[in-house]
Amino acid sequence: MKYAFLLFCTLNSIVALAQTDSLEKSLATAKGDQRVKALNELFRSNFNSEPVKAIGFARQALTLATEIDDRKGMAAAYNNLGVAYKSQGALDKSLEYYLRALSIYDNIKNKDGIATTKSNIGTIYSIKKDYGQAMKYFEEANASFTELGEQDKIIGSMNNLGILHSDLQLFEQALKYFSQASQLSEKIGKVTADPLNNIGNLYFRQGNYQRAADYYEQAMVLARKDNDQNTLLYTLANLGELYAKAGQTGKAQAYLDSASALSEKLQAYVFQPTILKSQAINFAKQNKMKEAYETMLRYDQAKEKIYGEESTRKIAQMEMALDLQEKEKEIENLKATDEIKSLQLKSSRMFIIVTVLGIIILIGLVNFVYTKKKLPRIQR
Repeated sequence: MKYAFLLFCTLNSIVALAQTDSLEKSLATAKGDQRVKALNELFRSNFNSEPVKAIGFARQALTLATEIDDRKGMAAAYNNLGVAYKSQGALDKSLEYYLRALSIYDNIKNKDGIATTKSNIGTIYSIKKDYGQAMKYFEEANASFTELGEQDKIIGSMNNLGILHSDLQLFEQALKYFSQASQLSEKIGKVTADPLNNIGNLYFRQGNYQRAADYYEQAMVLARKDNDQNTLLYTLANLGELYAKAGQTGKAQAYLDSASALSEKLQAYVFQPTILKSQAINFAKQNKMKEAYETMLRYDQAKEKIYGEESTRKIAQMEMALDLQEKEKEIENLKATDEIKSLQLKSSRMFIIVTVLGIIILIGLVNFVYTKKKLPRIQR
């Protein structure tokens, strides 16, 4: 149930639709890097409502950015594709795209891009339950967003930190992060369902099902209002799991069936293990043991695909590549420092040599003048 997401700003559906229409109109005349930028923005404006369509925009952006060597556009497209693959449950592919984006952003020294990508990388580690790495990336991202004053992204990073602390059973600290995220979203006039969902998760984990359901239902209303299909899917899965564990099998089945259908529609396969496990529990509570057993088999297959050894191995390889990249960067920095020191040393040596030569020349001139004065004059 608990996934860490980078939270995109969500506006109400009318404003979002107007924004999308405006971007599509501008795309007709946009050229070069401006067209790349429009395609990447179309990914973001469509992802929460039509993620499959959004992926098409990201791929177009990457192709064009590569052709014209628009490095910032390439990084944004890689990052967007990473978000899409994460939603599909392809965690190793997602991390690969994030690392490509991070490498480019590092090279062009784009602080906002670096922070956004680090936040996304943290979500992969959070899903894989590598909490140490997740904490590192989330904290670095949050510090950067705070420095840059990116309030909408601070909301996302605080939600991610809250989810992580909840997974570590540090519930008081988690609630603090979620409450701050909720208050900040209200302050800037961009109220989203995510903090409400996350607070619901806290109460669910503590066994307070009624309060959890209240928060989930508030989140569902907001997600429908914003036409945020990904968050709606998340909320439906949460409500299905809650009612299954509470023994309200009819409600559970309705929510889980809706979540399953929406997961297929959005190709958001990362949710399937949670949905299938909840469905198996719900069948068992109805004494439908055959259905429960068959669903658990499907759950095992879905879980292995997303969290299994092959995915873990590929991610470990990428971790090594990332470590190597960071080491190479450190070596380059050391080389640059050494070169500066070497230049400074050469400069110092040159200064000493010039000074010594100057002194020698000065002494020579003094001797010359003195000697000249001492020479006998020729009598004529």
